[in-house]
Amino acid sequence: MEKDLSRKEFFKTAAKYAAGTATGAALVDFVVTKKASANTNVQPWPWPYQKLDPEYVRKLAHDSFWSGKACSYGAFNGIITALQEAVGEPFTLIPTEIMIYGHGGAVGWGTLCGALNGSSAAISLVCEKEVSDKLVSELIGWYTQVELPTPTSNQYGVDQAYTVNKYTQELPQNASGSPLCHASVTQWCEHAHLGVSSLERKERCARLDGDVAAYAVELLNQNLDGQFNPQYTAPESIAKCMTCHGSAVKDNVLSKMECVTCHGDPHTTSSVMPTIAEAPAHFNVYQNYPNPFNPSTKIQFSIPVRARVTLSIYDVYGRTVRTLISNRELAPKQLQTVTWDGKDDYGQKVASGTYFYKLQAGKSITTRKMTLAR
Repeated sequence: MEKDLSRKEFFKTAAKYAAGTATGAALVDFVVTKKASANTNVQPWPWPYQKLDPEYVRKLAHDSFWSGKACSYGAFNGIITALQEAVGEPFTLIPTEIMIYGHGGAVGWGTLCGALNGSSAAISLVCEKEVSDKLVSELIGWYTQVELPTPTSNQYGVDQAYTVNKYTQELPQNASGSPLCHASVTQWCEHAHLGVSSLERKERCARLDGDVAAYAVELLNQNLDGQFNPQYTAPESIAKCMTCHGSAVKDNVLSKMECVTCHGDPHTTSSVMPTIAEAPAHFNVYQNYPNPFNPSTKIQFSIPVRARVTLSIYDVYGRTVRTLISNRELAPKQLQTVTWDGKDDYGQKVASGTYFYKLQAGKSITTRKMTLAR
């Protein structure tokens, strides 16, 4: 019988694959192949998936980030640890440290966000390629459009619900528009007026790690139940860029990414995206009432100076449920009252549970939690 994979052989092959692949999938395949050849009882790829609790995985991934092994490992370890506990072998055979290289967009190179890297590798481990492609594409699209960290992970931080609580205040949120670590981190730092080495930025990435791993699990759960329904819609700017650079014309670009994030809008006279106007220094956002509520609740706020305001409702996964005010200019020092009737943007009643309302004026953001109890 062939000998088990030796430590020396593993690390020798790990170095070879880490130099030539964007994810740990090739190394995972190597480990599985060697183990399977030595033990015919090992489950062949794809490995069996069992439904997991996204909130448990969210906390595992967040805390794994703070292990010193960072984001790619954190997301991968969060999902795989939960599968090790739920399923056992073959997940107990794989060292989750194979994803360490993915931190900072691959050892600081700023490419694919480590949270996406680690979560995508976990998805590919338990899904055939056709299914994996769909789920990973949805995960990446969601990441580019949702405002992170989500209200759920922010609330966990405030409530000290993690095992590792380095920073216990709400963090600013923003949508990156890009799956690249460089764009995501840089834009958040500018948005939050914080340095890349700050504790807040590190905690932002830890919470984001949990958010991405949790959503990956949610997608896997949906797929297991036969209920996966893609929600991501590519921005119009992508279609515009592809009309000039896609296969039909120059045939020189292969990408699904938003071009405007890095290159500005080529269809305007400006080479960069316009910046958001500075927000008022502070504003008051009051707790909704009643809370819990059914079927409706009122949200009140006031701003010190005239500003453009957006008020939105989000679910625990950071997805927009309802936009109550969209970039509307409001007068200062007036108490504004807005009613939410418990319906989404399509007029459908939403399910009972926890929701968040977020008020944004320029770059200033405040988020509060509420409960719908039908």
